[in-house]
Amino acid sequence: MASLKNSRALSLRIPEPRFRPGETADFSNLNISEAGVMPRPEVDTQPKDMRDLAYGLVRVLDKDGQAVGPWNPGLDIATLKRGLRNMMLTRVYDERLFRAQRQGKTSFYMKCTGEEAVSIAPAMVLNHDDMCFPTYRQQGILIARGYPIVEMMNQVFSNALDPMKGRQLPVMYSSKAHGFFTISGNLGTQFTQAVGWAMASALKGDDRIASAYIGDGSTAEGDFHHALTFAGVYRAPVILNIVNNQWAISSFQGIAGGEDAPFASRAIGYNLPALRVDGNDFLAVYAATQWAMERARSNLGATVIEHFTYRAEGHSTSDDPGRYRPAQEAKLWPLGDPIERLKNHLIHLGEWSDDDQQALHAELVELVRAAGKESESHGTLHAGDRPSVKTMFEDVYKEMDWRLIRQRQELGI
Repeated sequence: MASLKNSRALSLRIPEPRFRPGETADFSNLNISEAGVMPRPEVDTQPKDMRDLAYGLVRVLDKDGQAVGPWNPGLDIATLKRGLRNMMLTRVYDERLFRAQRQGKTSFYMKCTGEEAVSIAPAMVLNHDDMCFPTYRQQGILIARGYPIVEMMNQVFSNALDPMKGRQLPVMYSSKAHGFFTISGNLGTQFTQAVGWAMASALKGDDRIASAYIGDGSTAEGDFHHALTFAGVYRAPVILNIVNNQWAISSFQGIAGGEDAPFASRAIGYNLPALRVDGNDFLAVYAATQWAMERARSNLGATVIEHFTYRAEGHSTSDDPGRYRPAQEAKLWPLGDPIERLKNHLIHLGEWSDDDQQALHAELVELVRAAGKESESHGTLHAGDRPSVKTMFEDVYKEMDWRLIRQRQELGI
């Protein structure tokens, strides 16, 4: 039998970002739907009948700051102002902790600049006891749920009052009381954990649901697909959030397949409903989460939401984004800044002004400054007190093993 010949030599495709340092970014190729044009299906709609929502972009706020279309959640002024305050507080908190890292007070830090709406809007929609399974850029969940920022700082500084007792890396918070599952540095795990937690809630006949986060890069991991399989088969009451901020450290989202199809479209193969949402539009994120929450509470199962946003800062304080993307790329991002957009919406409604914005910012800076001074008085990375050494023997077993007791005695503590 004659062997078949290729018409041309085989070659391996290596996805490359469209722009590199020194070049000018151009986002005109993006599929960005106009605000208000995407339909809002009923929560019991079959996934096969809403496929277009995985490829379009749910948007509410238009360029003039008006809320338009069927996804407008119709929030009252007090809720809008609370959302704006939470986002601004998160950003001010980030800025202070970033400076603290540069001053050697902690080993590293990770900001969520430009992504505040992705965590804060859902936290304001869900019940306080619904469990969130975040990555390391959803500190806004804790802030929106009223977790004391002094305790957040104590954890970052690993000082004597660190609620994690020095056992977690900075920014890897945890608070069962605030529905915030311990952050894992091994990204992807939170999806499978959230689906398992949600399945247990349903099995027990509970009324709580779960919400999980994963980055665009982590969608290429097995945990992502395992989670979608179980969520689809068992109709787990969980919201599966994909934060597509365009970059997985220095790898652009095309490495994970984002150039070929939206990440939201991956839900279609698992018969899960999918929404692709403007992640810089507070109202759109709020509305999409509300829709997914209603579906989960109606025992109709999981929803996958892709938040289309942009990581305005570096991956962490260990990262220099200027080495792999144009310096002005963040400023050219066509969906703008979530804080500015919500501010402009309130101004459009006649309920806010630039003076109000400046006054609130000054108030929050002072609030965070005072919290920082209090936290630092209990120690930082290179100064002050640490958690007691004896705590390393605690929280391992319900009843301490005799060998641990002996080891602690040998240390004289």
